Amino acid sequence: MSELTESRMQKDEFFGASPHSPLTPEQLVGFDGLKYFDENPALDLEVPVTKYEQKDQIEMQTTTGGVQTYTRLGRFPLEIDGERAELTIFHNHNGYFLPFVDGLAGSETYPAGRYLEPEALGDGRFRVNFNYAYNPYCAYNESWSCPITPAENRIPLPIRAGERIFQDPEGHGGE
Repeated sequence: MSELTESRMQKDEFFGASPHSPLTPEQLVGFDGLKYFDENPALDLEVPVTKYEQKDQIEMQTTTGGVQTYTRLGRFPLEIDGERAELTIFHNHNGYFLPFVDGLAGSETYPAGRYLEPEALGDGRFRVNFNYAYNPYCAYNESWSCPITPAENRIPLPIRAGERIFQDPEGHGGE
């Protein structure tokens, strides 16, 4: 079993059984696990990040009307199937943060975007494994407060890796 498969199984178990799950009691009825794209080794990347000389602070709005403060760390180029884009990695007291909205948002992925925590490798490089892209808790339950992906990380590229859009038992998306 791969590390990714094991991670997904643990997440499904947590969502289905933990009292700390973001799922509502109604969503737990018939819950048989989250939906994921198949693992795509081509989207497990080591990327060179061009760090910003001036580390600007950004206040990201949250889904509940609050704000969370992050520092813009740097940008990296991304190419998928010949299409190019750039994404910004942010940082705060919790670590590195990569929120993004891709070209599948609203159809195959959560409309407000997904998240990753990139891993610093040294020498200005980061590991960005899109296979671990996940939906924020507000994708399941609107009582959770989640940062809203900034415009600079809304890209047209389809990223077919990680977690798919959530469908509750009644067939409604997690919108």
